[in-house]
Amino acid sequence: MIIVMSQNATKEQIENVEKALTDLGFKTHPIVGDVKTVIGAIGDKRHLNTNYISTMPGVENIVPIMKPYKLAGKELQKNPTIVQVGDVKIGGTEVVVMAGPCAIENLETYLETAEKVKQAGAKILRGGAFKPRTSPYAFQGLEEDGLKIMAAARETTGLKLVTEVVDTRDVELVASYTDIIQIGARNMQNFRLLKEVGMYQKPVLLKRGVAATIEEWLMAAEYIISEGNPNVILCERGIRTYETATRNTIDMSAIPVIKELSHLPIILDPSHAAGTWKYVNALSKGAIATGADGLIIEVHSSPDAALCDGPQSLLPSKFEQLMKELAPVAEAVGRTL
Repeated sequence: MIIVMSQNATKEQIENVEKALTDLGFKTHPIVGDVKTVIGAIGDKRHLNTNYISTMPGVENIVPIMKPYKLAGKELQKNPTIVQVGDVKIGGTEVVVMAGPCAIENLETYLETAEKVKQAGAKILRGGAFKPRTSPYAFQGLEEDGLKIMAAARETTGLKLVTEVVDTRDVELVASYTDIIQIGARNMQNFRLLKEVGMYQKPVLLKRGVAATIEEWLMAAEYIISEGNPNVILCERGIRTYETATRNTIDMSAIPVIKELSHLPIILDPSHAAGTWKYVNALSKGAIATGADGLIIEVHSSPDAALCDGPQSLLPSKFEQLMKELAPVAEAVGRTL
């Protein structure tokens, strides 16, 4: 629910309302506006005496939040969230592109790709050190050695890093190396993992599950935010349908729907959605046109030799061309690249 404080409410009155709510077991989220302050209260409303709170000095009104995702939705926070990653802002006017290989394989190949995606205009470098794979016999990643390679690439290029964590036991380790913690589609409803990354203030890239509804996706974001970390970036990467022409079916409509329901930024992963590099360009342009705040694209200097997801990876030269083609699309919808 939202407690709307009167225009003339004092700091002491606002603090008293917060304390009363906290004593009743609620988590409070005050938002100070130019004219009024509102307090978001998250908790079990059965424990709340609304008559008591509504009669406290400085309280103007109590408004229920109807959506189940209290913190990820727009009822409490109207203004878009801008997630700051160093000097990179995700959710503002700039469309932010993240790029790099699916998996970190060795230092030489990773550094080569990192340099090329930076030259092309990418702001964030992606790469997998821990790889959850369908087959237990497939390449599972270099783990901490991979994280060390990522850190070396950041030192060389200045690019910020995004990489996936798959186990609660590894969150502290991954957070110590990366700039954005990624939660993959398979772990979107791993609630213990969501709560663990929520305890850090590091930005979290939350991918949509293969069969998740938009509401389930936003509820997963709610787990992270409710633990104190508001820096969530949503990532649409395609959902599973009966169609087999692509790896997944991209839900482009999810982008404007999220923009309507949530204040969180949303990006698109066209590589995992398509499963083949040939469709990445078209999907990337479509995402920007429908309002996406960014893209995460797989790029590999030798896709044919890649240990993971080679068929969907762009060559650096094709990624450079894509970046040139995306600029006018962004400009047409009032964005920059």
